[in-house]
Amino acid sequence: MHDLTPRQIVQQLDKYVIGQADAKRAVAVAIRNRWRRRQLTGEMAQEVYPKNIIMSGPTGVGKTEIARRLARLADAPFVKVEASKFTEVGYHGRDVESMIRDLLDQAIAMVRIEQAELVAGKAKASATDRLVDLLLPGSAPTDTPATVSDGYVSPEQSQERKAHVRDKLREQLEAGSLDEREVELNVTNKPQASVMFANMGIDQMDPQMSSMLERMIPEQHNRRRVSVAQARRILIEQETEKLLDEEKISAEAIDRTQDSGIVFLDEIDKIAVSGGASGGASGGGSPDVSRQGVQRDLLPIVEGTAVTTRYGVVRTDHILFIATGAFHSAAVSDLMPELQGRFPIRVELSALNESDFIRILTEPGNALTKQQQALLKVEGIEVDFETSGIEAIARVAAKANATLENIGARRLMTIVERVFEQINFDAPELAERGEAALTITDTFVNERVESIVADKDLSRFVL
Repeated sequence: MHDLTPRQIVQQLDKYVIGQADAKRAVAVAIRNRWRRRQLTGEMAQEVYPKNIIMSGPTGVGKTEIARRLARLADAPFVKVEASKFTEVGYHGRDVESMIRDLLDQAIAMVRIEQAELVAGKAKASATDRLVDLLLPGSAPTDTPATVSDGYVSPEQSQERKAHVRDKLREQLEAGSLDEREVELNVTNKPQASVMFANMGIDQMDPQMSSMLERMIPEQHNRRRVSVAQARRILIEQETEKLLDEEKISAEAIDRTQDSGIVFLDEIDKIAVSGGASGGASGGGSPDVSRQGVQRDLLPIVEGTAVTTRYGVVRTDHILFIATGAFHSAAVSDLMPELQGRFPIRVELSALNESDFIRILTEPGNALTKQQQALLKVEGIEVDFETSGIEAIARVAAKANATLENIGARRLMTIVERVFEQINFDAPELAERGEAALTITDTFVNERVESIVADKDLSRFVL
């Protein structure tokens, strides 16, 4: 990602997201600006703040897909959260600071994987030595002389024999010829407080308290009998944990979160108050009051504040926030003016039409048509899509969106599943009968969905 220009980032997104050029350009520039800021030094680097983005548009037009693909492209901590999950403290919901803790957890996982790769060779060698000890107890070199039936054996000869046996056993282990044998080993499990206290809201508990609870929970030691292959994986994990520097991982993860973290805040329109931030019904427990509370709690996070976590303090000043929402019953202007000001880049995504659906069905590497071809090929059935068949699926989807609720490209999944419903059910029997070729034409599509589209009441449930 560090080497990608904005144009190259857009090209990568084009492989999976059709249209929405403005939104792609906005996120590409924002990501590149993160890299540019990191090349600066001194006070200027601290003064350059991210240009947060807010994307609005109908459901199913690619907002979330852009975020998903960006997460895979960006070599940075990335977390996607729904604003509707947060409510003002005192109401049901999560503390807004928990999204920063989730972001840091992602960074911790990323850094841990990178550090584990650096010590992988040493961990594997140590695990192999422990496996040899398990398979050949008492084979470790000692200074104690040994005796055999024909007389005294010197310590040097005894150690040479043990070393020779160990080397042979190590060769067999590395070749995999002993993978099916069983060994006994101790497995240590440490219950996590986040699991034990999940129903109590561990993410809203003080981070120091959370760490203290985990230290209080005793480790559980179990002796298990497993295959050599399983034991190797367990021992490599144990040896890797010994070699990792937890303080170094935490420090690196905090730096990465602060400098390059990205928060994708979905459904931000759900916390907007129609008619303005001061509108809405009054009352201590009304939804509008809760939504305004979420906005007030989000504001310092987006503006820049210090969030206390179990690993240390995280500053949010340079974290990039990308917010999205359909804004059906509210507008961006219904958010608090202060919160709006923290999202200077605004992009409106356009609704999808029939021609967009045709491209979505054919161009992306993960197109639904290609997925169906791959799935049925497992059963030995070759599926071929004629142009007329793809056009028919797109036409039905566009018609359903026009006459029913417009759910964008998500309608295509419903239509495609309906077209292939019977084929997917009969696939094993069709392959056995030698019917291994299937061509999808407009006639084929219409036969399976036209009757449903004609029945308005039924189409509301099926399509």
